[in-house]
Amino acid sequence: MRKLTPLAASLALVSSTFAANWPSWRGPHADGSTDETHLPLHFNASEGVQWKVPLPERGNSTPIVWGDKIFLTQSLGPRRTVMCLSRKDGSTLWQAGPEWTAEDITHQTNPYCSSSPVTDGERVIAWFGSAGLWCWSLDGKELWHIDLGPQHHIWGYAASPVLHGDLCILNFGPDEHSFLLAVNKNTGRPVWRFPVPPPAVSEGPGGQKGYVGSWNSGRIVSHTGREEFIIALPGAVFSLDPSSGKDLWHCNGLNALAYCEPIVGENVIAAFGGFSGFSIGLKPGGTGDITATHRLWQERKNPQRIGSHVTDGTHAWLTSEPGVIQCIELASGKDLWRERLQTPAGRANSWSSLIRSADHIYAVTQNCDVVVFKASPEKYEQLAVNSMSDGLTNSSLAVSDGQLLLRTHKHLWCIGK
Repeated sequence: MRKLTPLAASLALVSSTFAANWPSWRGPHADGSTDETHLPLHFNASEGVQWKVPLPERGNSTPIVWGDKIFLTQSLGPRRTVMCLSRKDGSTLWQAGPEWTAEDITHQTNPYCSSSPVTDGERVIAWFGSAGLWCWSLDGKELWHIDLGPQHHIWGYAASPVLHGDLCILNFGPDEHSFLLAVNKNTGRPVWRFPVPPPAVSEGPGGQKGYVGSWNSGRIVSHTGREEFIIALPGAVFSLDPSSGKDLWHCNGLNALAYCEPIVGENVIAAFGGFSGFSIGLKPGGTGDITATHRLWQERKNPQRIGSHVTDGTHAWLTSEPGVIQCIELASGKDLWRERLQTPAGRANSWSSLIRSADHIYAVTQNCDVVVFKASPEKYEQLAVNSMSDGLTNSSLAVSDGQLLLRTHKHLWCIGK
């Protein structure tokens, strides 16, 4: 059984975990790791594929899985939808969602419906930006939806809902009126709202040019017996009480853009600013502004990081937009090694998040190459490169019952026995 770090918590208390399920975009442990170890190592577009199905439009979201159903957010002209597909063959079981014809700003590289859905096995919840937060039963019956107001940012949105007990927590941003919100997952009734504060210091990449925002989803952890919602917001890492939305503590030192999820290790948290911004490491705990007392390190020279990372508790493996993988020591931020992903065409650029299975780490390039390398702090050791030859992808892998699910801009692929 996977050993849980003291900080990374009894996720049994905060999420349902089954080997065959991938209930949220970062998986059952909310950190990109899986307890499954017999995953496909060698495959390509014609070998090792169970099925692939065409998708109607481009999309960057990651599929989730519960039992024999796959859920995927998907734009369809003016509609913002969730698709439910069969695990057996990828056939569509149902598709539902609102039509949105009002102005909906995004970037050409970030198609609509870029947020991934989340499920607890009874309901599936998806956020569609200005079109609101929606909830369905697993058989497609609408349970509730709420209007959260317009969402406007030149680059669009990407945060996915997070489930915790009876709450659904959402990072409604990036926007000049960004906020964190918790609603009752059974009714959609708002429980608390936390206005996202402006960064303490608008320095570094992004802030100097007026770009401010957070695109990460956050996650629940347990520290010294207290459950906390950890999220990277513009300029700082925040910890909120998930039941009330109260600001427990925050640590400054990021720049004004926060793309990827914070890393939670053994009594250390690391977070990484976007747009080649700042990164910080900190000890959790304390009250209020803990920058002076708990920040362990700050790095101001970073590559562009969009995808999220993985850890074994003491080390972290980081991805970057140029396709360079980096291994660091979490407690110090020390750089242990850096290596560019080795791909057939030499195009290693990546927006996708890493997935870790025991001592194997899976990375996906925009060129639809799935690279597998060793989770080693000593050196980079590439084990396989699997070319799917399917255009472009910015999605991340989902793992379920020995299979990999990969969403490209053209297809949804099911890989493995």
